[in-house]
Amino acid sequence: MLLYLDIDGVMVPANSWRKPEILEDGFPAFSTMAIKSLNKIISNTSATIVLTTSHKHTYSLNEWCTIFNRRDISIQEIGRLPKNTNHLNRKDELIRWFNASRSKDKFIIIDDDKSLNALPKNLKEKLIQTSGSVGLTDYLADEALDKIQKLELTTN
Repeated sequence: MLLYLDIDGVMVPANSWRKPEILEDGFPAFSTMAIKSLNKIISNTSATIVLTTSHKHTYSLNEWCTIFNRRDISIQEIGRLPKNTNHLNRKDELIRWFNASRSKDKFIIIDDDKSLNALPKNLKEKLIQTSGSVGLTDYLADEALDKIQKLELTTN
């Protein structure tokens, strides 16, 4: 199971009135609610995170593992989309990725990007869209687990 994950607006709520706390590794702290919610998804699915965030190439994959582990999210493996050299919006970046990918892995997408509302139906039905100012919640984690369970039933 792959979890295509954005950071800003998902793990770090985007509130213009409040600057996020930056931790010693130079990256913002994740919200407590988002940490709990992501851990719920990971512990129930053993999902591998694939970063879709605009920050995905700011750090090496090992540094990303450290960033998540320091924030109490235990991950062993992490991936990321290729560099977005064409400066595509998130929707087009994901469509390009899925069109080029030969992966048969089951997946969900967790993101706050509104361009994803225009994803093709086969991708949009796997989208969990957060409110950018709130981020990932327990309710959305349950919604993600429901989608994952339905994926498991339809592909087995």
